Amino acid sequence: MEAVSTVDVKPLVHLPAADGLDPNLPISVTAEKGSKLTDVTVTGPDGRQVVGKLADDQRSWQSVGRLAAGTKYLIRVAADDGDGGRGETTGTLTTAQGRARLSAELGPNTSGSGLYGVGQPLTVKLSQPIKDPAARQEVERSLKVVSEPAVTGSWYWVDDSNLHFRPTEYWPAHATVKFTFDRPGTRIADGLYEGDAVSRTIRTGDRVEVLIDAGSHYLTYRRNGEVVNTIPVTTGRPGFSTRNGIKVVLGQEASVRMRSSSIGIAADSPDSFDTNVRWATRVTWSGEYVHAAPWSLSSQGVENVSHGCTGMSTANAKWFFDETRVGDVVQVVNSLGKAMEPFGNGFGDWNVSWAEWTKHSALGRTVNTAGRAEEEAVPVGALVPQV
Repeated sequence: MEAVSTVDVKPLVHLPAADGLDPNLPISVTAEKGSKLTDVTVTGPDGRQVVGKLADDQRSWQSVGRLAAGTKYLIRVAADDGDGGRGETTGTLTTAQGRARLSAELGPNTSGSGLYGVGQPLTVKLSQPIKDPAARQEVERSLKVVSEPAVTGSWYWVDDSNLHFRPTEYWPAHATVKFTFDRPGTRIADGLYEGDAVSRTIRTGDRVEVLIDAGSHYLTYRRNGEVVNTIPVTTGRPGFSTRNGIKVVLGQEASVRMRSSSIGIAADSPDSFDTNVRWATRVTWSGEYVHAAPWSLSSQGVENVSHGCTGMSTANAKWFFDETRVGDVVQVVNSLGKAMEPFGNGFGDWNVSWAEWTKHSALGRTVNTAGRAEEEAVPVGALVPQV
């Protein structure tokens, strides 16, 4: 067996400067004095190796994978001095900070219990608009969703700065969902790099589904598939008809002042109102609530007389308020109103078909929240109360 002597290879190789490398440039390692490189590895702080290529003559190595800005890399080099001597050396390199950083605000805000209904979408608001398709792909690669139990979902670019994530169907009851924006320093586009990592964890409660039938004037409340309560209601009368479609509870107020001037009704109009309303559960940002309406008791279960909200007795509204949380699903059917907006007036995400939803992923793929992405092609406002 050939004897191999161990030599100090530091003088035999040239490593890049330790600090300040432009992350847009490659890392280069070269051999000197007739020596050859036998192995080069460059490893980031997350343990991942940077892809590189060794020249045919083994005199140089150059990275071909993208580097992260403001990141420290460990370089390990093995070399042969040409006279039977071999050895290893290591070094470090820190790339320069990117000129601009892209940060992300994740929602929902988990202050409090962090417990939400099964209809709650995940949201991302970027610190600046991203228009380029390749840059959008990098953003999606930086977003990871993991849930227990696992589901299949997808991202939807609402506009250049906002993304939503939802599963094919509502989240499972009693699930734990964690999502992150977590590749700091990653190049998003020329001169733009990912900022600090952020994460959010939410839990879902029971599967609460509320069906408001504007034709029969009744509300049906289901918990985990079982009917728990049916409540006589009144919805929007002609000219103020309640929006049809699936909505998600946005918030709850034990008492809220509702004024007709906020929806453009003149003070001298017979339709004007200025009322303190109890037990109000909000479902749109434009001011649609489910709330107590003791002034319309005789119409509840009979006809639609409101200005767009769903009204019920005070006792029923208090019960509904107590049994409902942010993220629960409220669907209106058989109203004369227009369809719920998919975005911008609350969460109308569930009114978008799955086939249409997945077309708006920059990566064109679905995500399995067990922790892997399915690389297959996808087949598939002002706070204005109304009474």
